[in-house]
Amino acid sequence: MLGADVPIVLHLLDIPPAEASLKGVAMELTDAAYPLLKGIVATVDVDEACKGVDIAVMVGGFPRGPGMERKEVMSKNVAIYKGQASALETHANAGCKVVVVANPANTNALILSNYAPKIPKENVTCLTRLDHNRALGQVSEKTGAPVSEVKNVIIWGNHSSTQYPDVNHGEVSGMPIRSAIGDDAYLDGEFVKTVQQRGAAIIAARKLSSALSAASSVCDHVRDWVNGTAPGTWTSMGVVSPGGDDAYGIEEGLMYSFPVTCANGRWSIVPGLKIDDRSRGLMDATAAELKEEKAMA
Repeated sequence: MLGADVPIVLHLLDIPPAEASLKGVAMELTDAAYPLLKGIVATVDVDEACKGVDIAVMVGGFPRGPGMERKEVMSKNVAIYKGQASALETHANAGCKVVVVANPANTNALILSNYAPKIPKENVTCLTRLDHNRALGQVSEKTGAPVSEVKNVIIWGNHSSTQYPDVNHGEVSGMPIRSAIGDDAYLDGEFVKTVQQRGAAIIAARKLSSALSAASSVCDHVRDWVNGTAPGTWTSMGVVSPGGDDAYGIEEGLMYSFPVTCANGRWSIVPGLKIDDRSRGLMDATAAELKEEKAMA
């Protein structure tokens, strides 16, 4: 996650009914003898879990179940993230970086940020790298090029089915993606829907939500944030919008996925990308959903 020679101490938090299982996870981590794992704190106490952390990966939340209204889900997550925000603000190290994974990820991150005002807003993010990686994978499969040859796709907006996977500025093997694939109907239709619905497709196939790909994407997100993106390459991160032209007109304060570069532990929104009318409409549609979620929270 942080590099091939950076040791870590893992702080693992779970709810009290899962305490025995949590201990089992800690035992397995010990038995795996990872050379960079220098310690484990496994606890059901949120204050203990947050003490002295530099990076917080928030995977817990209340999922939306059958028949539940979105507003009900939001209210339950407010309670969860209000408590965790307070613990992080009080006990985490100064400069702690936070990535929220639990859905609704964008709005959960916004809730956490609002209830932890001492944590800089730019230090609270949400995971859209999974969607970004899914887009890379689809382009790789379509073209037959190694995924390492695909770069600069974008995920705009919400980590939901309204997200906009954008290939207009991307490249594969040094060629524009649209030129390499040569099928705008596919890129504007099936490709977008596949990336938007990939999580649901995985649940349908394995009866469980994404696990390996999600964990790998968290590592990618944190590694790029801490160590920097490669020259000429950007990634997608859910970050707080600064508003105005620097945020492509997205309302200030929304937790929105943008193309970003990272250097010296900081992210910056990629400036000056040309946005066509179709993209503008899709970007605004996913922003509208985030505004609705924000109002419910």
